[in-house]
Formats: sequence, structure tokens, C-alpha cells
Amino acid sequence: MKAAEERGIDLRQNYNFVAKHELLMSHRYAHARQMTRSRKCTRKLRTILGRVIRDIDRKAPGIDSELAELLAVARQIHAQERKDKRKIYSVHEPQVECISKGKAHKRYEFGCKVSVAATSQGGWFVGAKAMHGNPYDGHTLNAAIEQVKRIAKEPEQAFVDMGCRGHNYEGPCEVHVDKRRRGGTARSLWKWMKRRAAIEPGIGHLKREHRMDRCQLKGIEGGQINAILSAAGMNFRKLLKAASLLPAFLRLVFAHLFEVLKQVLRTLPSEIVSLNQLNPAFVVL
Repeated sequence: MKAAEERGIDLRQNYNFVAKHELLMSHRYAHARQMTRSRKCTRKLRTILGRVIRDIDRKAPGIDSELAELLAVARQIHAQERKDKRKIYSVHEPQVECISKGKAHKRYEFGCKVSVAATSQGGWFVGAKAMHGNPYDGHTLNAAIEQVKRIAKEPEQAFVDMGCRGHNYEGPCEVHVDKRRRGGTARSLWKWMKRRAAIEPGIGHLKREHRMDRCQLKGIEGGQINAILSAAGMNFRKLLKAASLLPAFLRLVFAHLFEVLKQVLRTLPSEIVSLNQLNPAFVVL
């Protein structure tokens, strides 16, 4: 309705009051466990959406690209059912997926999966890639190791969680999937497998302190950029913390180097440049 009003399309009714009332009552009935009444309000909202779509199709003199995209999303929302796949959960971010967590406290999350890779020693992030389309965790391993290879170096060993059982990676890197009990695993290798859990607090810092939990950038490209910048910001914070422990003279040297780096980056064209400075032998995914 707002898009039609901006384009001067005179529709027969705006449904502003009715739609808000039905949406509110749908939530209230569901909270009171009166599901029949709640479903009735939802059906009325669907009917109103169909009326608005048909009214715009009849009266719009010309449909621009923005309005056509919005109408396509509205038609899919109008046609989708409860158990359909690839449903739309957000009008303004139609690429958002429903991710099943399988946990009692948080059964579902809405967004996209992000594959994160870090070195086993130091916890430096050498890979962060947004995986749209809600893929199986094991099928993201190949793309994650390829990104680590581009940014730093191809790892010799990779330690992954149990979600990567049945992964799709076929390469020289030796992949170790975590398990609950050591069994016949060598003690030295078991130590590195347990070290994999050190990436979990790093992921928590990415979410809470580096804006990984909610992406403010639009579209698929925005999610990919947000994942990379969050990991880069955490690496820079670790560098600054390490520099604060150095003597005063070395801190001045590092500050001067950062200023020179900022001046150089301002003169470069706006391209994505990978810095091949890290040399990890072990990667935790």
C-alpha cells in the first residue's frame, strides 16, 4: 500500500486500520491458545493481500523494477503454505532462511549460516564466509578451506565439529572430525581435537562485540561483507591488545605503521585485497 501511494496509484481501500487490527488479534488469540480464531485472522490478512495485489495490477499504468520485485515477493507470500520449502520470512530481506538449531532453548534462528575458520594457536581468524541457501554443514567445508587457502595458506590439518560428518572436501588437507570419546585416537591428536572447542568463545565475541549477530547490510552481498568485516575487526582488536603490552617505543612504531597503512589504503582503488601474512598449519572450523 505504501509503494502504491508513493506512485500515485489510487486503490479502492488502504486497509491500514483493518490489517493492523487483524495482525494484533492474531497474536493475541495465539497467545491465549485460541488457534481457530488466530487462523481466521491470518486467512483474512491473506485475503487482503490478494485484493491489494490484484488492485495494483489493474490500476498501475506502469510497473517499475522496484514495484515488480515487491509484487513478486507479495505473490510468493500469498501463495506459500505452512510446510512449504524456501518460504519468505521477511519482505525486505527475502533471502533470509529458517535455520533449525535443534536446541531446547532456541529451536530456530533466522538469517544465514556463516562458516568460520581460525588458527589453533592464537585463535586468529583466517576465514569467514556467509553460506546462503541453508546448506548442510559438511557441504560447506570445501568452500571454507578454499577461502583459507586464498587468504593465508592451505592448512595441513583441519579440525571440525561433528556437524561436518559426511563432508565434501577432497584435498591434501587432513580433516579430523570431532567425537565424544577418544577411543583409539592418539593422545597427541586428541589434544588438538579438544583444542577445536576454543573457537566457540571466539564465535561468541564475533556475535556480541563485532556485529555478527545482526547484519545491518542489505542483500546476499551484505551478509558476505558483514561476515568478513566482523572477523577482520576481531583480528585488529587482538593486534591492538598485543601492541598495548609492548614497550612504549615499539607502540610508537606500530602506531606509525598503522598511520602509513591507512594512508596507503586511501590511495588504493576500492577492491578487495587479501593480505597473505598468516601461515597457519592447523585450522579449526
